[in-house]
Amino acid sequence: MSSEAGADNVKAFRLDELEAERAANDGAYLQFLRERNMSVGLYALNAGEQDPQKPHNQDEVYFVVSGRASITVGMETTQVARGSVVYVPAGVPHKFHHISEDLRVLVVFSPPEG
Repeated sequence: MSSEAGADNVKAFRLDELEAERAANDGAYLQFLRERNMSVGLYALNAGEQDPQKPHNQDEVYFVVSGRASITVGMETTQVARGSVVYVPAGVPHKFHHISEDLRVLVVFSPPEG
């Protein structure tokens, strides 16, 4: 399905390019899309690293692109790996831990982070 009217609004990204940009900026998180109702970023934690994040004021969805870890959301812990999707409600404490393979995660914040 294509539409000429919306063609100028297409924003497409390549994961390898986002990862290179994130690494070049020496940060664990790279926000690459920000719109009125949401923002999207790439979050990276290497095997054995600690996840420093605190609860956010936005709802979040995590999509695990690669890696393997556990995540605790509130009082519940689950294993995540490539293809896992995790929803975290605003204000709920959460952390990745027991990161056994370098973790790369797409993060969607709604409303936008910050």
